[in-house]
Amino acid sequence: MTSLFRAVFPSTDKPLIAMAHVPALPGTPLYDSVGGVDALVEQVQRDVDLLVDAGFDAVMFCNENDRPYQLHAGPEASAVMARVVTECRPSTIPFGVDYLWDPRIALATAVATGASFLREVVTGVWESDMGLWNTDAAETLRERRRLDAGDIAILMNISPEFASPIGTRSFAQVAQSTVVSSLADAILVSGPMAGAGPDASVLRDVRDATPEETPVLLNTGARADTIAEMLTIADGCIVGSSLKVDGYTWNPVDPDRARRFVDAAHA
Repeated sequence: MTSLFRAVFPSTDKPLIAMAHVPALPGTPLYDSVGGVDALVEQVQRDVDLLVDAGFDAVMFCNENDRPYQLHAGPEASAVMARVVTECRPSTIPFGVDYLWDPRIALATAVATGASFLREVVTGVWESDMGLWNTDAAETLRERRRLDAGDIAILMNISPEFASPIGTRSFAQVAQSTVVSSLADAILVSGPMAGAGPDASVLRDVRDATPEETPVLLNTGARADTIAEMLTIADGCIVGSSLKVDGYTWNPVDPDRARRFVDAAHA
């Protein structure tokens, strides 16, 4: 049976998913109240157009600048994310959503906008910049079932940025367990923070420990100069920071960097 992830990318062996970072949402410390929600849409639309033109296989919308991040967000987060995604979603490639760090908001936004996949941390307990972080995969997957959204793939990040695990299992052991106990549609491997990648050895250990039919993606730290090597291990990647002006996560997309990245990955 074809996995949900492979159903999203039926003809793409190692998909390149580019981040469309949404500026700070209403109610968050960095929100631009002068520009308002219209300014969010304008900036995200520009970035999405550049990413599609560069040749990425999909884009993923994320509230990257809602610093400091929340573990339990309000309904306005899903409402505004849904508006931005609906107005900016590409028509020629798949798209997904992410919300840092509340799976309920991501799932609600995905259902409202017709997204094909979402990215979240739904397993484990973490000490983090956001405080003690507990998760509930059972709640997330049951909510997906309740909303009749079984065709939305859930990409599970097993090594979230800005956090470290409580426990002694290796990331390879966690990945293997997550596929069995939490029914992951794909496993994501991250570095310690946005823009920083994991060690290649960790990525390889996770890939080796995970069933072959479950994709393992590089989630952070993808760069044009290393992506060819990383794709000899991973089944695809998610990339954001290295596509931005000056390589800074919260800057706009740099079209030259975006094209160079796609060229390097395809080469």
